[in-house]
Amino acid sequence: MDIREQIVAERAELVELLRSLTPAQWDAPSLCDGWSVRDVAGHLTIDSVPLHRYALTGLVHPSADRLNEHYVVAAREVPVDRLVDGLSASISTSWMARYFPRLCLADHLVHQQDIRRPLGLPRTIDPDRLRLVLDHPDPFARPRRYIRELRLVATDLEWERGDGPVVQGPGEALALAIVGRAAVLDELDGDGVELLRLRIGRS
Repeated sequence: MDIREQIVAERAELVELLRSLTPAQWDAPSLCDGWSVRDVAGHLTIDSVPLHRYALTGLVHPSADRLNEHYVVAAREVPVDRLVDGLSASISTSWMARYFPRLCLADHLVHQQDIRRPLGLPRTIDPDRLRLVLDHPDPFARPRRYIRELRLVATDLEWERGDGPVVQGPGEALALAIVGRAAVLDELDGDGVELLRLRIGRS
């Protein structure tokens, strides 16, 4: 599959997951600090907002964090079935998938795991999809501050990058650690893990 097909497949898995959740699961905390599962789903509906409107809102909320929070708060007023229907329908009109496909895929894959892990709902991720995200993590998460001068090695697929003390483990755990998710650190090992843990703790 090319990257566009991977985005469509990732979105379909996310929609299927969200349609299966109970009200209590929607309200549960995600791996994103301060965000519930509902908030993560709300964040992912950003690309259903017309690009020109999104850009204008960005002038009012000029940092990525403030812009994200604006849309998360707005989505809290939207019924969950409408959120899911919006995610299901917007893939065909997604400006993010069209203009920023690598960012879109990374954002969706990591955030789906942000939902699944606290709920105890694991999945097997397509290895080609996972490699794409490992190669191109979300730049807004500033991955370099975590992984500079470290060597990352996946133990369940062919992928590695960087130089320095080794951090190794499952590709999915590495993909989350690269963008600062402390919850996966105990699944990793190697001489570089403690440095990675320190950097994530400081962020």
